[in-house]
Amino acid sequence: MAATKIIDAPRNGHEMAPLNTRARGDGTHGVTIVLTAPQRNSVSSVEIPGDPERAAWSGKMQFFLSIIGYSVGLGNIWRFPYLCQQNGGGAFLIPFMVMLILEGIPLFLIELGIGQRMRLGALGVWNTIHPWLGGIGISSCIVTLFVALYYNVIITWVFYYLFNSFRYPLPWGSCPTNGSGVVVEECARSSETAYFWYRTTLDAAPSMEEPGGLKWWIVLCLMLSWTIVFFIVMKGIQSSGKVVYFTSLFPYVVLTIFFVRGITLRGASAGLMHMYTPKVEKLSDPTVWLDAATQVFYSFGLAFGSLIAFGSYNTPKNNCVRDVLLVSVCNAITAIYASVVIFAILGFKATVNVDRCIDLNKDILVKHSFLPYKNVTMEHYEEVMGTINATESKLLELEECSLSTQLDNAAEGTGLAFIVFTQAIVELPGAPFWAVLFFTMLLSLGLGSQIGILEGMLCTLFDIDIIKRVKKQHVTGVVCLFCFIVGFIFCTGAGEYWLKMFDSFAGTIGLVVVALMEMISVVYIYGHERFTEDIYQMTGYRPGLYWQLTWRYIGPAIMACILVSSIVFMIIKNPTYGAWNAELGLVEQTNYPSWVMGIALCMILAGVLPMPIVFLMRSFQCLKVDLDIHQGSIRRNETTASTKEMIDNDDEIASPDMPPQDSLAATRFTIGDFEDDENDFSGPALGGHVKTHSDASDDDDEDDKPVTMRPTMLMRVKGTHLDVPKLKKPFRMEVYDL
Repeated sequence: MAATKIIDAPRNGHEMAPLNTRARGDGTHGVTIVLTAPQRNSVSSVEIPGDPERAAWSGKMQFFLSIIGYSVGLGNIWRFPYLCQQNGGGAFLIPFMVMLILEGIPLFLIELGIGQRMRLGALGVWNTIHPWLGGIGISSCIVTLFVALYYNVIITWVFYYLFNSFRYPLPWGSCPTNGSGVVVEECARSSETAYFWYRTTLDAAPSMEEPGGLKWWIVLCLMLSWTIVFFIVMKGIQSSGKVVYFTSLFPYVVLTIFFVRGITLRGASAGLMHMYTPKVEKLSDPTVWLDAATQVFYSFGLAFGSLIAFGSYNTPKNNCVRDVLLVSVCNAITAIYASVVIFAILGFKATVNVDRCIDLNKDILVKHSFLPYKNVTMEHYEEVMGTINATESKLLELEECSLSTQLDNAAEGTGLAFIVFTQAIVELPGAPFWAVLFFTMLLSLGLGSQIGILEGMLCTLFDIDIIKRVKKQHVTGVVCLFCFIVGFIFCTGAGEYWLKMFDSFAGTIGLVVVALMEMISVVYIYGHERFTEDIYQMTGYRPGLYWQLTWRYIGPAIMACILVSSIVFMIIKNPTYGAWNAELGLVEQTNYPSWVMGIALCMILAGVLPMPIVFLMRSFQCLKVDLDIHQGSIRRNETTASTKEMIDNDDEIASPDMPPQDSLAATRFTIGDFEDDENDFSGPALGGHVKTHSDASDDDDEDDKPVTMRPTMLMRVKGTHLDVPKLKKPFRMEVYDL
C-alpha cells in the first residue's frame, strides 16, 4: 500500500499523549482506534462539521426573513431618523454608508460565515477555534441576557398601547378632567400624549430612589410578552421560523401604507426637506462619524451570538457572502425608507402645531386690539407680528410659531414612538385605525429582534453538554421565567429609568468588546487565510483585498475607536437619566445614584470579565476542556488475539511489512471513502487541505493526495506504533476494557 500523506495540525493548547500499540505485559494486547465517519449532507458531498443532527432552516426564504426580522428592528424606526436630523440631515447618509461598508458588512460576514462553517453556537465556535477563547461565548451570552431583559419590556409597553388603540377616541387624544370638569394640571402643563405616557402608562416615579410599587397592568402585559416569546422560541427555529414570515414582512406592509398616507398630508414635504437637507459642515464633527459607526453596529445586532446561531443552521454550501450583502442593503434601505415615513408624518404634525400656535397668537392679538378680528390673512398677521418687539411679545405671552423649531423638537427612542408619533396619529382621520397599524408594526419589529436575541443566547446554552440533555422547551421555559421575574424591576414607577440604565451600560461596552475580540480571534488566531479559504470552499468566492483590509485593519480600528470613545464619554460626561417632574410637567435630567452606578459597573464587568477569566484558567490548566463539539468520536478498544478476527481486512491500514497474523492490534479507520482533492470541502477550519500553487504538481500522484478525516485526528503508522500528532480540536475519548 502506498504511503499516505498527512498534513500536520497545529497545536491548540492541549494535546493527547501518543498511544502505544505494544502489548502491555498483562495478557492484553494493544489498542484499536476507531474513527466514526460523520454524516453526509443530503444536499452535497460537503462534510458537515458540528452537530450532525443540528436543526436546519426549512428553506432559504425562512433563513433570509429570520435575519431580516432580527437585524431590522426598532432602531431603524426611532433611532436612525433622529440621528439624521441631529447630524446633518442628508449629509449623515455619507458617514452611515461609509461605516456600513467598512465596519458592518465585514463583521457581519465573520459572524455568519464562522457559524455556518462550524455549525455551532457562539460558545462552541470560540472553543473550537481555541479553548482559551471560550470566554467570548460566555460574555456574549451574558450581555445578550441583559439586553433580552429590557428589550421585552419595550414590547410590553407596545402591547399596552395596542390594547388602548381600540378605544375611540384615543385615550391620549385629550387631557382628562377632575371631578369639577377642570383639566388635570399635570396634563395641562405638559401635553396629552406626554401625560398618557408618564402618568397613565408608567405612573412614573420622581426618581430611581423612589420607585413606588409594581404597576399591575405593566406586570400583566410583561407576562403576556414573555408567554408569547416562549411559545415562539420554545422549539428553536422549528417554531420561530414560522413566525418570521409575519414579523419580517408585516412591518414593510405597514410602512408602505403609512408612506402612501404620509406623503399626501399637508406639511409632509416640509418634514422631508427638513430632514434630508444636507448640512455638509457637520461632517467635520467626529461625533457624527462615531454616531454612524455606533448605529451600524447596533442596527445589525452584532456580537449577540444570534448571527452565529443563524449561520449554524445553514447548509455548508450556502452562499453566505450573498446573504450578507442582501441583508446589509435591505437594512440600509429600510432605515432610509422608515425615515421618510416618520418625517413625512412628523412634518404634518409640525404644520398642525404651527397652525394651532398661530390661532392662539391671533386670539391674544385680537384681545389686545392688535388685530381687528381673528380671520385675517397670513400677510396681515405676519405684518402685525413684525411690529411687536421681543419685550412686548413676552409680556403678551405670544408663542414662537416656527415650523423648523417644531421639527427640531423630534425625539428618539420611546419618546418618538409613544409621545411624538402618537400625537401625529391623533391628528389623522380615523386615528384608532392608524394607531393599531403603528403599534402592530412596532410589535412585529420588536418580536423579530427578540426572537433573534433569545435564539443566540439559547443556542449558546445548548452548546453546554449538561444542558444539551434537557428538553429544549424546558430550558427555554426556565430562561423566560427567570427573565420575567427579573423584569419586575421595570414594572415599577422607575421602570423607564432602569431601562435607560440597562440600555446605556449593559448593552454597550460589553457588546463592543465582544465584537472586537471576535474579529481579532477570527482574523489573527484562527487566521484570515484559513477563513478566506473557508469562505471559498463554502461559496466558491474568494474574498479579496476589500475583505482583507477591513478584517485585518480597518474593522478592528473602528471597533477600538468606538470602545475608547464610549469609555471616555462615560467618564467625562456624567451619566444622567430623564426623570419626570409632575409639578412642572416636563423631564429633568438627573444624576444616577451612586449605588445604581455600582450596579451598572457590575453589569459591564459581568459582560467583559469571562473572557480574561477563561483565558487565565485554561492557560494555567485550572479549567478542563471538555466541550463536546459533535465532530465525531474516538473510541479506544482493548483487543486481544481472540478479537483480531473481528476486524475486517478491508478496513486495515497498516505498513506493507506488517504481518497479517501479528497478534498486535491493527489500526482501523472507519471514515467513509477517501475523497479526491477536488471533492474535499473540509477546508482548513477542520484540518482539511489548503490548496496551494505547489500542490499543482502533485495532482497526478495518487500517493500524495491528502486524506481528510474528522475529527482532525492525524496519524502516521510506523511499524507497530501509532504516531499521533498534537490535536487541533478537542475530542471525547471513551475506554472500553474487554
